[in-house]
Amino acid sequence: MKKAILFFTLILTLVIMAACGQNNKDGANGEKTADKKVLTMATSADYPPFEYVDTKKSDEIIGFDVDLAKAIATKLGYKVQVKDMDFGGLVQSLKSGQADFVLAGMTPTEKRKKNVDFSDIYYTAQHMIVSKKDSGIETVEDLKGKTVGVQLGSIQEGKAQEINKQIPIKIENRNRIPDLIQEIKSGRFDAAIIEDTVAKGYFEKENEFKGFTLSDDPEEAGSAIAFPKNSDLTEKFNKELKNMKENGELQKLIVKWFGGEK
Repeated sequence: MKKAILFFTLILTLVIMAACGQNNKDGANGEKTADKKVLTMATSADYPPFEYVDTKKSDEIIGFDVDLAKAIATKLGYKVQVKDMDFGGLVQSLKSGQADFVLAGMTPTEKRKKNVDFSDIYYTAQHMIVSKKDSGIETVEDLKGKTVGVQLGSIQEGKAQEINKQIPIKIENRNRIPDLIQEIKSGRFDAAIIEDTVAKGYFEKENEFKGFTLSDDPEEAGSAIAFPKNSDLTEKFNKELKNMKENGELQKLIVKWFGGEK
């Protein structure tokens, strides 16, 4: 009788261990809720309307990128957990396994492509020089000798370096876009380079600012989804992104968050 009980206990233990192992195997980063796997999306929630903290409600991170991530993930049978961090640490979060993908208005530069894989472009925008209305800055040439702020690790940081090769400027970087705006307000920065869509959002709230786009920019700053190298999610997300472009779903999200055609 004791042998039968011991045998039954052993079988039950093996079944439980197998079930637990299967749950960890199936879930992204070892997580699983019900029948849906959970993917971790890393972002920098300081970039409205792409991603930002909704302080009016529940401090939830919302925005265009968040809606896009959830739409694609749902079609693939996943749930999404959003993880906020500084923009400069997003690529490393993929390399270290802290995140399954990054959606943060990120441009697929050649340097970044060496470390991560990218989806197709899902949105395009331009660089904008932002300054106070009384700054006297109307053209790129007016930046000569001025202090220009950029977000650390952003495509705008590279743009500032390009400008500096032609016109001497002092480049300062900060982790968050609101930090750049505050530095201009305080007079520590004369201007900042920010994506035009994001900058226009600040113009609506802060009437002391103005800006102009870099119309001579040879390439628009396209945004794409970043994944760890050789991730099988890249192809899956690309397929659904293509479908959303073709059936109009992506355009609906653009209109929802940006209020116009793109």
